[in-house]
This record gives sequence, C-alpha cells and structure tokens, in this order.
Amino acid sequence: MQENRQESLKLNGPAVPFFAALVLTLRLVAPAVMAAENYEVAVERNVAAKMRDGVTLRADIYRPKADGKYPVLLVRTPYDKTGTINFGLKAAARGYVVIAQDVRGRFASEGEWYTFKYESQDGYDTVEWAAALPYANGKVGMFGGSYVGATQFLAAIAKPLHLVGICPNVTASNYHDGWTYQGGAFEQWFNESWTTGLAENTMRRRVEKNADALGGSKVLPLISYPVLEPPSSEGLAPYFKDWLAHPNFDAYWKQLSIEDHYAQIQVPVYGMGAWYDIFLGGTLKNYVRLKTEAGTEAARRGQRLLVFVGGHAGGSQDRKIGAVDFGEKAPLDIDELTLGWYDWLLKGETNGIAKEKPVKIFVMGKNEWREEEDWPLARAKNSRYYLHSEGAANALAGGGVLSTVAPAEEKADQYVYDPSDAAPTIGGPLCCGALPTGIGPEDQRPTEARGDVLVYTTPVFRKDTEVTGPVSLDLFVSSSAVDTDFTGMLVDVWPNGFAQNLTSGILRLRYRNSQEKPELANPGETYHITVDLWATSNVFLAGHKLRLEVSSSSFPRFDRNLNTGEEQARGTRMVKATNVIYHDKAHPSALVVPIVP
Repeated sequence: MQENRQESLKLNGPAVPFFAALVLTLRLVAPAVMAAENYEVAVERNVAAKMRDGVTLRADIYRPKADGKYPVLLVRTPYDKTGTINFGLKAAARGYVVIAQDVRGRFASEGEWYTFKYESQDGYDTVEWAAALPYANGKVGMFGGSYVGATQFLAAIAKPLHLVGICPNVTASNYHDGWTYQGGAFEQWFNESWTTGLAENTMRRRVEKNADALGGSKVLPLISYPVLEPPSSEGLAPYFKDWLAHPNFDAYWKQLSIEDHYAQIQVPVYGMGAWYDIFLGGTLKNYVRLKTEAGTEAARRGQRLLVFVGGHAGGSQDRKIGAVDFGEKAPLDIDELTLGWYDWLLKGETNGIAKEKPVKIFVMGKNEWREEEDWPLARAKNSRYYLHSEGAANALAGGGVLSTVAPAEEKADQYVYDPSDAAPTIGGPLCCGALPTGIGPEDQRPTEARGDVLVYTTPVFRKDTEVTGPVSLDLFVSSSAVDTDFTGMLVDVWPNGFAQNLTSGILRLRYRNSQEKPELANPGETYHITVDLWATSNVFLAGHKLRLEVSSSSFPRFDRNLNTGEEQARGTRMVKATNVIYHDKAHPSALVVPIVP
C-alpha cells in the first residue's frame, strides 16, 4: 500500500497536484474554493484506520491547514475514494474536515468485499475514529449517494456516539424490496450491471496479489513466459449468488433492512431522491416512516426530503433526462445543498435552512420547484380511474379507456404473456447505465403496439391536472399459469402522441400476500392484487392525456417470470401464460392516483 502523504494545496495560487492526473482538476476547482473561504487545504492520502477486527481501511483526508478543530464530513464508498477530490477541496476550504474512505475490500482498503455485510460495524468504528482526530471537533456528518447512502444508514442504525446527521442521496430503505428485488421480481439489469462493475476492482486486486514475475523466470523457451496468469473468476461476486438464493424476504435480508431498524436511527436525515430513480420508493419511505419511527424526537423532527429529476437515470445538474427537457429550473447543485445543510446542522450558521419547509419537490409538466409542509401532500385526494374496454384493450388501437365512472358489466381483457418474447424495457428507472432503448423518460409507443400490453387512456384533459404522491394499481386478475407477473405504468400522453413514462411497478403473483411466504396461484382463479407504482409529481397539461399500461414483463429491467412456479434462479423451462384483467361491477379494477386540487 502507498505510504501516507500530506501535501499543501495553496489555493490562492497555482494548484499543486498530488498526482499528475489531477493537475487540471485542481486548477479548475481552486477558484471555486477560493470564492467560499480562504482556508489553505492540506491533503493526506491513504490514512489508516483499524477496525474492531483488525482490518485496516484507508481514507483520503482534506482539511483546513490552520489551527483549530472542525466538523467532519465523512463518505464511505466502494467506488474509489479519489472521486471525492472536488467536494473535499471545496468543503475543506469552507472549514470542514472531509474524510473519503474506501470501504472494506475495495481499492486501498484491506479485507474481503461483500455488499452491505460490514457497513454497520465499520461505519460505527470509522465515525468514532474520525471524531477523535486531533483536528476534528467531535461532530461527524455523512454524505453521498446510492450504495454510499447505504453506508450512511447502516452506520446510523449502529448509533455511533459522534454522528450528528446523515445526508443520503438516491438510496433505498430495504436491500431486498426496492434494491435487489421489486414486488418479488429480480432487478436483473441493475443487479447484473452493478455486479459487473464491482467485480472489476475485485478482479484487479486478485491480479495484483498473484502477480509473480520471479516464479515465471525459469520458463523455457523464453517465448513461453507467462506475462500474467489470469486469476480465477470463481467466487468473484459471491453476493450475487446469495441474492438469487434468497428471493424471499428472509433473515438474510432482515438483518440489513433499514426500515426494520428505524428506531435505531437517532440523527436528522436529509434524504434526496429523484423521479425516475431506481431507489425512489425507498427514499420516500425513509422520510415518511422516520418522521414517526426514528429513535429520538430530534431525529423525528429533523427529517427533510428533496426530490429532483433523474438520479441514477441522469445527473442532478442536467435539464434533459432521457428524451425530455425539464427546463432551466431543473438542475441543482447537490454539493451546495449538502454543505448548506451541514453549515446549519454542524456549524449552527443562520443561513435560512431553519425557515425552509421540510419537503421540496420538482413538479414535472410545469417544470418548477415547490416547497411543501409534508409528504405525501395532505391536500392531494386519491382518485380512482377505472379500467374500461369492450374486451380487447390490447395495444394502442384496442380502445381501452380510463374513467372516474365505475364499470358496470364489461368483458374482461386478456393477453398471452410469452417469456421468450417478453415486453421490453424502454427507459425508466435504471442503473447502472442506459439500455439501447434509453433511460428515464422515453417514448413508450413501441411497447404500446404489442398485443401483450393492455392500454387504457383518459380523454384529453381540458385543464391542467396535477398528480403528486403515491400511485398504485388495484387489479382483479387471473392466469392460466401457477405464477406470473403483472406490471403497470403511468404515462403522460402529449398532444403529438409522445408517451412519456412517469412511474411504474411490478408484482410477482406468488408474492401477492407476502414477500416472506410465497404462494403459487391456482390457474383460472381470480385474485385481487395491488401493484405499487411508487410515486410521481406531474402536471398533465391541458391537451394531454393520462394513460395506463398493463402487461407482464419489463425485460431486462426485471427478470422474466418463466410462468412455471419453479425456482426462478435455476429455471430454464418456459411456458406461455394467458393473463386476464377483469373490470366489471364485481371486479372494478382501477388506477389510483393522488389529484392535487
């Protein structure tokens, strides 16, 4: 490992790089840092911290090069701590000690990498180590997004004595539902793409560990010298197989579930999420439940929520996400929001944060920001848009209608779901990386042309109509299979026909009653199910329509249900399923949306 190095970065003159690749970066950020304060910044690299079991983790530390003690901002990441340089320089110049640590088994830190497993104990130990540093004042806040949000929550439930607040961005509440699975379906694209990215560093560490030039020096002929022996990929990502081995919400997941440990969180949480983010459901759930279930009154009163557009589906500073331009008001600076909140929480600065309402959301359609007293909005009223058709709502030309009028006697809709020809994912909340069909908001008309997608649409709205809050799909269904999936998607149809996906969800039928105890279905039996479509905030402008799509797949975002009832992870046999949606007086299937007056 590299030795610790401390270097002085004189921010009132030419930047002094501590490795060559960062020369340009430092010169670019220096003027921005100077604009905040005039602290010269000292940087220490690969500072060692020993965990309770003897494993050494390493961190880069950015701090004011001045006498005194300062609050600590800590980030614990599996994605290489050097990516924190810009924030570290900016925050240190403003009077913070910024500590960026590689989590266990990643990059410069020792130990074996396994998702989530050690983050509570290592998080606790690191917070307490950081608080005791000679230039720290004992107050520690954490920040960062995605898995780095998980490292914050998992540290918080361990209740470190010196943790004052956390600021998790686009992260979940439960690493089973809403991370690895959703509605019982395996988040295939995310799980496979994320695991592949994580495995690159693990493989690199194996290569470095097994490099043996001396061992190959006696090889003859010389042309046969093995420059590098490729390491085995066996056991490269054991957690991936474990995820598949635990499709139910069992003890494996419960020990890691944030929402099962809300009472152990005793600090304020500034949660940031995003429409079209893969973890939006968990971000919203964290805010709602921590308000009543956090372990202290200060924590319960200290919850804040910000929802922007994009998240993993696009940058927070981008106005265009997927195929939609959300206007000049959409971009925001998460670094500045984080620092402003900690200026208030850790430094006690009077900067207006205390007077802000606890919730701030970006309202799509109108494309403007709005502060709210709470989430969900108390003034939003749930409205039921009932499904109607003449029994052939298949595809856009099928004549399916959404109406607030309850159905009388109507013929059910049905379609054949064939796992070998599954309805594809087009855009939506994806990670990590876009599919060829896009990411975030994209035109859904290609899927609406399929016979295995039911389409229901309202008449044109004559006036602007706002939907803000949780969205769900209340369905009466049956299937010819013992297990299948049902999907739902809320869509904003523009006057030109562009079909913008807003939010969506899925339910694996075996999990209709419980994610802990799956139950196969009886073919042909009617079941009353609820598909959670998470939430949105969107104004359907005058001239637009509201649309619902119902199907049984969104592949490869979710794994294809093979319809056999067998263990999904090992199944290879597929059967077709005839799936039925009932919408009559006895079975009033409906889309439930919160309308804001």
